[in-house]
Amino acid sequence: MSYVMSKGKLRLLAPALLLTTLVACSGKDEPAAPAAAPATPAAAAPAAPVVADKVQAMDTQQLRDLASAALRDNRMYAPAGDNAMEYYLALRDKLPGDASIKSALTDLQPYTLIAAEQALSREDFTETQRLIALVEKVDPTAPALPRLKQGVTGSMQVAERRTVEEADKAKKDAETRAKQQVEQQRLAQQQAAEATAAQQLAAKQEAARKDSERLEAERQAAVRREAEQRSAAQAAAQQAAAPKPAAAPALRAVSTPAPRYPADALRSGTSGEVLVELTIGTDGSVTDARVLRATPARTFDREALNAVKRWKFEPISSPTTTRRTLAFAPNK
Repeated sequence: MSYVMSKGKLRLLAPALLLTTLVACSGKDEPAAPAAAPATPAAAAPAAPVVADKVQAMDTQQLRDLASAALRDNRMYAPAGDNAMEYYLALRDKLPGDASIKSALTDLQPYTLIAAEQALSREDFTETQRLIALVEKVDPTAPALPRLKQGVTGSMQVAERRTVEEADKAKKDAETRAKQQVEQQRLAQQQAAEATAAQQLAAKQEAARKDSERLEAERQAAVRREAEQRSAAQAAAQQAAAPKPAAAPALRAVSTPAPRYPADALRSGTSGEVLVELTIGTDGSVTDARVLRATPARTFDREALNAVKRWKFEPISSPTTTRRTLAFAPNK
């Protein structure tokens, strides 16, 4: 069978072909005593037996049944210990002259080679070596074996180098991260120290500013006090130098009619008083009057002003201003 046949076509043809071969094998009589198996070329011993010990221990009928079932389930080369390749290899060891068994192994070999190449491509070296061992046990001279073995060796070396490179890279990355962490910690400490120094400097500057403001306020207060003292001294000097004002003329009332009691206040029994400032002319008449304080407010103001404006005093030498308090109390 050609090795260039596609995997899909082989998968479609192999089960029917192998089942036909198996039926032919099951119809033959087993020899009384199998002849000694021919010597096979020496090969490197795999880590595990090519055919599982439990498979080798089975009898021929059991191997035929299991091989047939494995083909129906498409278990041509896997899983290990339960596949058609191992069952037929065990049958060949027991029946070395059976041509149908050899034909079945020849038909299964391309599938196993393809599976080995796929395992190699995904770097599953354990599975690759197991499948190569199966192929080698079927045909030690298979043309694809050297290439596959070389591919395993090369791929393992590449994977090993990659593992070493990845380990070196991981180590370098870890060292870089450690250095970065150290640098970050150093920067964090430096930033913390700078922040603390900045806070201390800001506190000192704030204290200095407050001291400066306090000193400036004290200086300005001192300047104001000095200016007030100078002004007071100047005023005192001016007052002392100014001529004494003439004494206010004595007022003698001629007529001071009492104010009228407001009707509302009288009915409610409200009492109060009004402080009035009035100006008296030289003829003794009241020339101006205004309310300075009234209790209660705006109750007796008008009547108080009306009353004082009618007041008369003896003539005086110069106008003068005086104050009078008018009391309002209801008769009891």
